[in-house]
Amino acid sequence: MFTTRPTLQGTFGMVSSTHWLASQSAMAVLEDGGNAYDAAVAAGFVLHVVEPHLNGPAGETPMIIAPKDGEVRVVCGQGPAPAGADIAHYRSLGLGLVPGTGPLAAAVPGSFDAWMLLLRDHGTKHLAEVLRYAIGYAEDGHAPVERVGRTVETVRELFETEWHSSAEVYLPGGSPPRPGRLFRNPRLAATWRRLTAEAEASGGAERTAQIEAARRIWREGFIAEALVRQAARPTMDTTGSRHTGTLTAADLAGWSASYEAPATYDWNGWTLAKAAGWSQGPALLQQLALLPAALPRYGGADYVHLLIEGCKLAMADREAWYGDAADVPLDALLSEPYNAGRRALITAEASRELRPGRPDGREPVLSGHIRALVSGTGGDATGPAHAPGTGEPTVARDGTTRGDTCHLDVVDRWGNMISATPSGGWLQSNPVVPELGFPLGTRLQMTWLEEGLPNSLRPGRRPRTTLSPSLALRGGVPVMAFGTPGGDQQDQWQAHFFLAVALRARVRGGLDLQGAIDAPNWHNDSFPASFFPRGMRPGSVTVEGHMDPEVVAELRRRGHDVTVGAPWSEGRLCAVARDPETGVLSAAANPRGMQGYAVGR
Repeated sequence: MFTTRPTLQGTFGMVSSTHWLASQSAMAVLEDGGNAYDAAVAAGFVLHVVEPHLNGPAGETPMIIAPKDGEVRVVCGQGPAPAGADIAHYRSLGLGLVPGTGPLAAAVPGSFDAWMLLLRDHGTKHLAEVLRYAIGYAEDGHAPVERVGRTVETVRELFETEWHSSAEVYLPGGSPPRPGRLFRNPRLAATWRRLTAEAEASGGAERTAQIEAARRIWREGFIAEALVRQAARPTMDTTGSRHTGTLTAADLAGWSASYEAPATYDWNGWTLAKAAGWSQGPALLQQLALLPAALPRYGGADYVHLLIEGCKLAMADREAWYGDAADVPLDALLSEPYNAGRRALITAEASRELRPGRPDGREPVLSGHIRALVSGTGGDATGPAHAPGTGEPTVARDGTTRGDTCHLDVVDRWGNMISATPSGGWLQSNPVVPELGFPLGTRLQMTWLEEGLPNSLRPGRRPRTTLSPSLALRGGVPVMAFGTPGGDQQDQWQAHFFLAVALRARVRGGLDLQGAIDAPNWHNDSFPASFFPRGMRPGSVTVEGHMDPEVVAELRRRGHDVTVGAPWSEGRLCAVARDPETGVLSAAANPRGMQGYAVGR
């Protein structure tokens, strides 16, 4: 079977990420004796440097880890809403939605502390050993990918007229970062050098003490002070007005990353593990639960239609039931009686309805914004619909790639495995904090300014995130870590990838990871978007240009509004795997985006 690249195989270690420099930095850590978790931390901080339009230290990073001989756990790197971020405050400002940019959209930053928690409990390296790669690229420079400069161009006017600290970093000499020319962020390098020096001075030579000191500095030291000052600065956002944020020193000091049990679902001998209902992760589990016992031929029109329609039902349930502001009825949503009833709703014709279910007989509750969209009386609310920097940049509705978030997977020779999806804190989301070299995030834009919803804005509660790393087990043994950038598309593309792995032929005695990644992909927008301005397009499906034209024609005949996008435009999947019987490791990465790479030996 032809693929763009081989599925890598080896026994020492495998890494796959959305940028080659992150992948190779992680591999360097493995070569230096580190384990998968040391490598992931190093790669995560490199991604902050080389993909600043897609993630940053003040963003968020959910992870799923499978330590050798340990439990599969979720590391929650998603911070909650600050204490002052309540609905009444935002309504008093005349807002109907949380803005897509600016400090009002900033949750408590989650990424940094999640990486530190992982390094402390599961890594072996000292702080300076894992940060040195990111410091080097920030201080000495790296050749940026094209999309960094393109993103800066979309917000150039905003940077030059309002966000001057961002212009100083991303428009040096008036020009954006350009491929082939070294781009530096000396402020970020200085931040990590100072953090390391202070942590070593406070924690001494002991590894854990240094990491704990770094966590305190982030929450209570010079970094916290700078973040709070930035949140208090009036900042132009997507409403066209200047607002201050709600983040305080107490918010930063009072939160830390944590471990949780994953949500799981068993399918045909596999067990899929995801973050729970504060994320959209269970939507992948629901898509599997909706599948009939006998599937249509892989890749045919019946198959694609089935997955599209099942996705619509799962995402409708996401809107009605997922969120951190209420209990999510996952057991009922994943039960066979519930899914048998939902499965019966799928017909040969494309649905244009938003149809959340009634688990345990409960009545679904949707926001007024969604009800207006569904009834046709509403639209994209509060602010310009396509304001620069809004939302999580992903695949545009015409099928062209605008960029997205980041992802990385690592497996080492001992069998430790991790899947992580860093995001938020994009350069286009908030002004660069002058003293630090990176901006605040905007994840609160995913909450609703309406009481009584699972995803209502509530102090101390996490916004429902689209970030959705995955881990798969067979016979209770972890065998594959995978994921992708892409906002609302993440658990669509991952469902297609996983089924391709499970249903297609093996290569060289192992899983055909690269073939599953390279297979034609698609997504639909028949449910409300998670990001400002929260629109939806009932019946829409966007497919890659190399999808079989006969499949496209049949989907249209069934009533789908099909947009044929560019070839290689859907998804940026990464994956690693380990065969527990042989110890052979595998890895693959997406050719889409022209920057993801797998490495290993």
